[in-house]
Parts: sequence; structure tokens; C-alpha cells
Amino acid sequence: MIEELGIRDLGVIAEATLPLGAGFTAVTGETGAGKTMVVTALGLLLGARADAGSVRAGAKQAWVEGRWLVPGDGAIAERVAETGGEVEAGELLLGRSVSAEGRSRAVVGGRSAPVGVLSELGDQLVVVHGQADQQRLRSAAAQREALDRFAGPGLQAVLDEYRTAFTAWRTDAAELDRLRADHEARAREADELRAALDEVEAADPQPGEDVELHERADRLSNLEELRLAAAQARALISAEDVVDDVPDAVALVDGARRQLERVAEHDAALQPISEMLTNAGFLLADAAAELSGYLAGLDADGARELEIVQERRALLGALVRRHGGGLDDVLEFRRNGGLRLVELDSDDERIEVLEASVAALEAEVDRLASTLSELRTEAAGRLATAVTAELAALAMPDAQLAVVVESTGDATTHGRDAVSILLRPHPGAEPRPVSRGASGGELSRVMLAIEVVIAGNDPVPTFVFDEVDAGVGGGAAIEIGRRLARLAERSQVIVVTHLAQVAAFATNHLSVVKGTDGQVTSSSVRQLVGTEREAEMARLLSGLTDSASGLAHARELLEIAADRAA
Repeated sequence: MIEELGIRDLGVIAEATLPLGAGFTAVTGETGAGKTMVVTALGLLLGARADAGSVRAGAKQAWVEGRWLVPGDGAIAERVAETGGEVEAGELLLGRSVSAEGRSRAVVGGRSAPVGVLSELGDQLVVVHGQADQQRLRSAAAQREALDRFAGPGLQAVLDEYRTAFTAWRTDAAELDRLRADHEARAREADELRAALDEVEAADPQPGEDVELHERADRLSNLEELRLAAAQARALISAEDVVDDVPDAVALVDGARRQLERVAEHDAALQPISEMLTNAGFLLADAAAELSGYLAGLDADGARELEIVQERRALLGALVRRHGGGLDDVLEFRRNGGLRLVELDSDDERIEVLEASVAALEAEVDRLASTLSELRTEAAGRLATAVTAELAALAMPDAQLAVVVESTGDATTHGRDAVSILLRPHPGAEPRPVSRGASGGELSRVMLAIEVVIAGNDPVPTFVFDEVDAGVGGGAAIEIGRRLARLAERSQVIVVTHLAQVAAFATNHLSVVKGTDGQVTSSSVRQLVGTEREAEMARLLSGLTDSASGLAHARELLEIAADRAA
């Protein structure tokens, strides 16, 4: 239940606080005063699309805040907690701002939250009916939804189960159709992929092989130059034959070491240097041995080996050109291509599995659709009887409502039923769809009657009606007021109205008052009691707030409403 609604800089409302509370609240006011802004404010709190044009002229942003009374341990409190907000002492604060640039921000339980959370909570907190919703009752979808709401949780459970099966059926059927349609193309892809993989497997490239082959080719291409350089280096370090009495590096180092050893006893500082020369001699001897081994290991048949390496490089190069990128991409193709080939080769098996799944799901969809049809047909009779009785109380004593459930033959997301609400306004008339045969006033009363009946099966904490009495007057308006008062016994009811006959039944009367400072028109909201309420009722009846006859009529109407409500 909405306990209080605060509005700032929304439309023509500069700032207003609406005390709401339990029971039946009527909101009235002159044309253009901003009554509809109350509904707009509630819509923003319930996640409706924000419109920068609704921000009051000259203001930076509009702000709406609502204080709800909700159970502290129910589904609503759990959802609020998931967003980081909280319900304190059974009170939930919801807020929404809209900037003049069109930016919007939502607050749930004291914390910022996505606007979508407001929509989720709104579905559990409030049902809003405006003139557009009355027109929507003309649509087949709205009529089916009304019947489903009346049928209650039993039908909703079956509908949820049906939609799960229907979605799975459509998904598997779509995949089956795709596999069948692409079967030849996928078989051709498998053959081409298999041939390409066979080629790669025959070559059997290894990671890093291209780099290794490049290094080997470079070595083999320069074999003679490598042999000559290594032999010369070996001779300079440690020559087997001394040529022209030119000593090699090993002999030179050894001679230097002997010179130092000869005089080292005279100066201890020479001993470490002598040891360094000894080590250098060992290192030179090792280098000479390594070069000898290197020369012995050079392949005499380098030309043949080079030919083999170049052939391997050409083979790998052809693979790289065919598959793009580098050798790593060829290896990646071998890995992924194998997985893709397994997938393509399993098409026949997958088709068999899908055929069985589609057949089973189709049978399940058919079974659940039949159950839905049975539940809707049974509920349709009860809904028609109950709404017809309500219409009699809404000054349509001869009207009869019929709810027809017909099979369309084709399964959809909601079953295979088409639901039509037919209205026979008086005896002798042919029942006609409300989408074509009901006037605006009749449609208002049909919608209200349906909501009153559905509320008995599917209670909602709060109902908001905007101009539910459009096209209605006289005795019919009084009966609408009485029925709204009856609905308010089970739920909170908020009605924006221009009819005194409806407002008379309210237990809380709010008036949107328009004022002007000469430049900007602004509105505020007042709670009316006593003589102020009588004056507003007189204005609604006659357009005058101080007419003696209008005031007398207003008092009489309030007395009638009090008697009938009792």
C-alpha cells in the first residue's frame, strides 16, 4: 500500500505531498491543474519510461518519492535486499529522478538501483489503469491476459510449464531444420576439411620446426666458410706444426707463465697473475679441443642435407600459404579442424537425437496446450457470470458478458487459444466483441467490473484508475463510485476523476489546485475535508464553488454515497 507520495517539479506541480493510505482516494482538480501528473508520478516509481518533457519549466530535474507499507519478510523485501536496499519497519522508500536532459536515476530502499528493479516491484505492488488501458481491453491479448489472471495460480503454473516446453520445442525444431537444410553443404565442408587435415597430418609439422629448419639451412649454405674459419681459429690457438717459428696462443701463454714463475719468489704479487695465466692455458686448450670436435663433426655431405632441408621448408611453406598466417596457424588449424570435423561427422547422429526430442516436446506442448484450453474454458464461464452480475450493479442491468475460448490450431507462446470478450448490452441485441461493440462508457464499466471480479481471485495491493469514468455520467457514475468503494475494502484504490458521483465515495479526497504567479503556472495538492470538500464537489457538479444549490446538491450526494457505501 502507498502511504505517501511526494512530487517535485513534475509537469505543472512545483511541489506536493499526497497523503494516501488505505481505502479509496479520489484525486480531482480543474482541467490542466495536473491531476494526470499524479498518475505520471506513480508510473515513474513503477519503472515507466522517463520523459525529459515532464520536467517542470525552469527546473533542473523532477523528483518523485513514494513510501510503501510492505511485509518485512516477503518476496518484495527479498528483492529489495538483493539490490542493496532495505525495508525498514515495514516501510519501503522508492525514488525516481528525471533530469531536464533526460537522464534518469532510481532509488530502492535507500540505494541506487536499475530502473528495471522498479518495474519488477511495480508488478507486485500496483495495477494501473488509464484511458489507454481501457482501449487496450479491445485487444485479444489483453482479453486473454484478463481471463488468465482470473483463472488464478493453477493456470499460471501450467502456462509456465507450457512456455518452458514450447521454448525448448521451438529451439530444437529450429536446429533440426537448420541441420537438414545445410546437410549437403556441411557434408561438402566435412570432405574438404578431411582432405586438408590429411595433408597436414601427412606433413606432420612440429612446433618451432620452421625456425629450426631456417637455422639449419643457413648453416649448411655456409659450410665451407664455417670450416675455414674454425680451422684457422684452431691453428692460431694450438697449431700442431709451428710454421715459420710463429708460436700459437697456447705456446705464448705458456711462455708468459714460465717467465713469471721464474721470478715470482721475489714478489708475492706475481703469484695470482701466474695462476690466471695457468687457467687461461687450460681454457685455450679446451677451446682448441672444441674446435677440433666441431671440425670433425662438419658433414662432408652437406649439399645433400641442404637439399633435404630445403625440400622440407618448401613443404611447410606450401601449407602456410594454403592456410594463411604462419606455422602456428597451421597447427591451430589441425587442432580446431579436428574438433569441427567431429561435429560435422556427428550430424546424422545429432539429427536423430533432435528428431526424437522434437517429437517428444511437441507431444508435451500439445498436452499442456489442451490443459490450458480446458482451464480457460472452465474459467471463462465463471468470469462471464461474475462480470455480468457486476455490470448489473454498474447501471447495465440488461447487459450480458460472454467469454469465448476458441482454438486457433497453432501453438504460440501462450497456447493455442484465442479469447474473445463479447458484450450484449440489452436483450434482443447480438453479442458483439467489446473491441467493436462497446462505447467508451460501456468499456470503462466492463474494465472496472473485470478488475473487481479478478481482485477476488488475484488480489493486488493497490489499484490506480485514471479517468475510469470517461464517457459515464448520472446513475452509472454513482454505481462506478460504489463499486470502487467496494474494491477498496480489499485493496487500496486511487482514482483520478472529474465526476462528483465517483469522488463522493472516496474516504480520502485530494484536490490538485492550480495557481499562477503571472508567468509560471504551478499546482499543489490539498487534502479536502468538511466545507472544502463540499465546495470541490459543488465545483465538479456545477462549475461553481459557492453556489447555494450546488453546495446543497454536493451535500446530498455525499450523504447518498455514505448510505450506499454502508
